[in-house]
Amino acid sequence: MLIGEVARRSGVSTRMLRHYDALGLVRPTGRTVGGYREYSAEDVRRIFHVESLRSLGLSLKQIGRALQDPAFAPSALVSDLIRWTEERLARERELLERLRAIDASAPGDWQDVLRTVELMRELDSASAARRQQAVLARPEGRSVPAELLAGAVLAESDPVVAGALRWALARSGGDGVAALAAGAQSADVDIRRRAVLAIAGMPEAPGATEVLEETLADPDPQVRGHAALALGRQGAAAAVPALVGMVVEGSRDVDAAEALGTLSQDPVWADRITAALVDELAVPAADSATRIRLTQALVELGGTAARQVLRQLAHDDDRTVALVASALARVLEERSPEDRTDEDS
Repeated sequence: MLIGEVARRSGVSTRMLRHYDALGLVRPTGRTVGGYREYSAEDVRRIFHVESLRSLGLSLKQIGRALQDPAFAPSALVSDLIRWTEERLARERELLERLRAIDASAPGDWQDVLRTVELMRELDSASAARRQQAVLARPEGRSVPAELLAGAVLAESDPVVAGALRWALARSGGDGVAALAAGAQSADVDIRRRAVLAIAGMPEAPGATEVLEETLADPDPQVRGHAALALGRQGAAAAVPALVGMVVEGSRDVDAAEALGTLSQDPVWADRITAALVDELAVPAADSATRIRLTQALVELGGTAARQVLRQLAHDDDRTVALVASALARVLEERSPEDRTDEDS
């Protein structure tokens, strides 16, 4: 079979077939009287073998080694190909993210594009100081794409730089919640923590409340805590069980109690929160420290129901709990003397 027919049947150009011949990859078995290359059926099969290996990303040098060395181990080369392909895909994903960030910045000209690219380079710097400066030193009136900031927040491990990024994101006015929401579902707990902490700093952004409520079921207590505190400060009643749990566990219990106090400004929820704390006080397994924290949380609620519970706890069998409850009951009475008068009458 002459080279032209082989090219038609195989789809490999005559130029590439000559290149294979020169490299020794596929040398035609014979020559015609006129000196033209003549390929056998075995030669054609070898061409298809070469093309198959090229489709996997092998170089011609690697293909030659694979076809000529009987001791060549395919598994080692395939493992290398997998690693190289993963690295290439990672680079392409990074490029795609950069292009999307540039597009989100709505550049008016190439100067805007170059400024965004420079910002991305600064945010990728190994120096924490440079990353922080990249955000804080932006000229007034020159916005930073929210999506770019959100991605930087999720990747930032330095707490100081992370704080600057969250501050900039909250001021950006863009839709950073969508990007952060994906981070809140990450398998990496550190990314989930960063995402929820950032969303907590922009609770009025569209979609923020919904994302925070979903993370109340997160298995990580820090993620749940960030979400519950943010929701509690916003008056979202869905946070009550998580906030009560934080008081019981002693995880940011003072902050949780203050958030419960904010929620108790609604009279309906004041009674429910008081009842939830009372239920936890009655749990047989609750130790003295836990019951003291629950007692202290009651003072944040105020109101008639909380004062009545504190008066009852002033006679608790646990002497420490009784002393704390007695002192806090007096604080509430001094804080709201008019309510005390109404109760006495």
